[in-house]
Amino acid sequence: MHARSVAAAAIDGVTGELFQSKLTPSHEHVVSRVQALPGPVAVTYEAGPTGFGLYRHLAAAGIRCEVAAPSKLQKPSGDRVKTDAKDAIHLARLLRPDEVTSVAIPSVDRGGRPGSGPCP
Repeated sequence: MHARSVAAAAIDGVTGELFQSKLTPSHEHVVSRVQALPGPVAVTYEAGPTGFGLYRHLAAAGIRCEVAAPSKLQKPSGDRVKTDAKDAIHLARLLRPDEVTSVAIPSVDRGGRPGSGPCP
């Protein structure tokens, strides 16, 4: 997730078909696109400077979201070129078998305001 765009990937749980798209970074846009998918749906993204605002928007909409700890992600073997699209596919593949190690989400009352970063 970046200031200008979000690389998204989804895997159909029944067929295994892979879908990719670019979304705007608007939390409302991401939530509406996820809600349009046939359920049940789960979302993951890497923890980073964008904070936990997206997590909070997804959770408020009743969508399961895991914020992945980047240092705990299994790395694809032999793949040295890192792109947002490849990362999105890799995260989608890890989420299916529940192989994402999540970070703890700080509560808003701990000093973090909605949309703020990980530091209280």
